[in-house]
Amino acid sequence: MSVAPAGARLRVTAARALCAVLDEGRSLKAVLAEVLPSIADARDRALLEAMLFAALRQQARHARVLAAWLAKPLPMRTAKDREAARLLALGLAQLDPLGLPAHAAVGATVDAVKLLGRPGLAGLFNALLRRASREPWPPPADPRADAGYPAWWLARLERDWPERLEALLAAGEGPAPLWLRANAPRVAREALAARLAAAGIATRPGIAAHSLRLCERANPASLPGHAEGAFHVQDLAAQLAVEALAPAPGSRVLDACAAPGGKTVGLLSAVGAAGEVLALDVDAARLARVRALVDFLAPSPARFTARTADATRPEAWHDGRAFDAILLDAPCSASGILRRQPDIRLHRRATDLEALGDTQARLLDALFPLLRPGGRLLYATCSVFRDENDRQVAAFLARTPAARLRPLPPRFGLDTGHGHQRFPGEDDGDGFFYALIEREARA
Repeated sequence: MSVAPAGARLRVTAARALCAVLDEGRSLKAVLAEVLPSIADARDRALLEAMLFAALRQQARHARVLAAWLAKPLPMRTAKDREAARLLALGLAQLDPLGLPAHAAVGATVDAVKLLGRPGLAGLFNALLRRASREPWPPPADPRADAGYPAWWLARLERDWPERLEALLAAGEGPAPLWLRANAPRVAREALAARLAAAGIATRPGIAAHSLRLCERANPASLPGHAEGAFHVQDLAAQLAVEALAPAPGSRVLDACAAPGGKTVGLLSAVGAAGEVLALDVDAARLARVRALVDFLAPSPARFTARTADATRPEAWHDGRAFDAILLDAPCSASGILRRQPDIRLHRRATDLEALGDTQARLLDALFPLLRPGGRLLYATCSVFRDENDRQVAAFLARTPAARLRPLPPRFGLDTGHGHQRFPGEDDGDGFFYALIEREARA
């Protein structure tokens, strides 16, 4: 009995993962978390991840090209049909944008469709992929259509940022760089950079105090210092959130929507041994990951508590003691992190933003009264939609007489009048929004 080539097996796995995202509506992040641990070879894991990201980023373009070249669409009635169709899209992704050698990409994809139990499609796949490797692809009637954004998404971007529309669309198409946060105060950024450089890994510092950007892609778990918690992976813009809040040493701080925990680590580092951080998340499994990250990195001996709780209902968890600072990284559309999660544009609906906006407003209203007079709350999102950002903050300030917006330095982004907006790709970071709100001190 013949054994299927490893390349074909990997592509079958990728096709099934792509089906989970496109046909079952699952998030790419969750699917990768399940699939990647089952692949032993690090190179295969990297290739599978690259194929999926490329296929999702180029999903609309690949669908248009196949529609032009196929006499009739591939059937999508059964699970096997859908797997085969997604496999063909992965074949195109290997050729463009990944640029794999045509003989390898075509051969492995044709082997994979046989392994899927659709040998009758092998000839068609071979012909289409060889055509794709040799001929110019038909151009789109509207270049924006290839970006794959829903009409409502494009309309919001055009309304919110007309002068930045093309740049925002382009920013969502490329891969995101890998940012590390040195585990200060235990590990200085300069010492981490030197250790990586000694291993032949080039980095450069970012505008966040403890940030390092890898100049080339690498598996974080393979980097020197990973095993002993010298760093963790965190985007530049997310690191800046803790710096915008800037809790003083010894502060009592609430991290209201804490998962996955990178900002919690930064807060613990900032408040020091005399400080206290309470991390909340409504999802127990996600909160467990926060605890695990804090335990692993042990950034400071500050008092740390993690509770599964709904931050909009303080009566269920608040002990009556005021906070010096609150970090509210609010649930949002995630429209600023498409480079990392390209499937967001496929899953998000316009109605989602209405529900998210209601949650954001309820979180602000519930948490702001928990500040001491003179205390500060940082409202943050990884969104570029203004309804979630400066318009949300403007509405909160209008209904909250004790709230005062505090200025932030220019490195935190464009001053919108009610906060600061960073755009995807700015300083190689994600799209993010920050608004620093102070509770008026008593006279």
